[in-house]
Formats: sequence, structure tokens, C-alpha cells
Amino acid sequence: MERCGWAGSEPIYVSYHDTDWGVPEHDSRALWEKLILDGFQAGLSWITILKKRDNFRTAFEGFDPHVIATWGDAEVGRLVQDAGIIRHRGKIEATISNAQAYVTLTQDQTFADFCWGYVGGTPLQNRWTSLAEVPAETDLSKQVSRDLKKAGFKFCGPTIVYAWMQACGLINDHLITCPRHADCAKLA
Repeated sequence: MERCGWAGSEPIYVSYHDTDWGVPEHDSRALWEKLILDGFQAGLSWITILKKRDNFRTAFEGFDPHVIATWGDAEVGRLVQDAGIIRHRGKIEATISNAQAYVTLTQDQTFADFCWGYVGGTPLQNRWTSLAEVPAETDLSKQVSRDLKKAGFKFCGPTIVYAWMQACGLINDHLITCPRHADCAKLA
């Protein structure tokens, strides 16, 4: 059996595919971090984000949304100068407003409950045989995107949301020819 074709041979990609991508994530902070990183990835390759992920975690103080929600112009100014991350002012400012939206949204429920509610608490199990079958977005990702935007989130279009759902294991999109498909299905 072979890995999903997108994993390629780059060690950081292979490791991410084999240990992280598609594993059901139930920690609210980690779900939020991955959504933010997927937003930073927009217009770039995912490997760029993977290579800078530790820098992002340092720059954004471990992606604690309660801390980031209090940030303002000084932090934006610091971050646009940080060569270790993607220095896109709009995405940095969106991260702060997304933290504020997270804090508001989670007054009544955890972010994990919000996210997992869309799939009834159990990962959707797709059975793709080729990368060509895997959609870039679905009706579900469109709905989640609309709801996130309604809650005040930015950089969370349906394509970003679908990639995030795949990464967080809300959807098992490992190809059935990939050994990780069965492994992630067992984690469901």
C-alpha cells in the first residue's frame, strides 16, 4: 500500500502525513491553531506552513486564543517584522479577530463541540481511490465556512475549511490505498 500521493517524499511532509493529518483532533485550542494555520496557507503551499509551524507557535504564544484576543497594533507590528512566519498583515489581523470570535463563540460551548457537531461527533469516512476524486470543498465545508464567518471568523472559506476538516480528522480523506486510512478509521 502507498501513502496518499500528496505526501510526496519530503521528510516533513511524510512525517505530517503519517502522524498528524487525518487524526481526529478533539482539543479546542489545537483545532483553532490548525484553522489559523490553514488560513495562513491560503495562496501558498502547505509545506511552507509546515516548515514555519514552530515559528508560528512561538510568535503566536502557543496559539492561545484568549491571549491573542487581547492583542492590538503593537503585536501586529511585531509580527509583520517576524521573518519566521508569513508576514501578511491581513492574515495576522484576522488571527487576532478570529481569537476574539473564538472567545465569544466558546462562551456557550467548547470549540471542539462546535466543530465536531457538524459530523455528529464521529469522523466522516470517505473511500477515495485517487486524489482526483477528493473535492476541494463540499456542501458541509460551505456550511461550516458560513457559520464561522457569521461568528466573526476570517480566512475561512469553504476550501480552507475543507482542508482543515481533513487535517483535523473530522473527515478521513486518506485514500483507501493508503495505510493511514484504516489507522485513522480505527481512531474514529
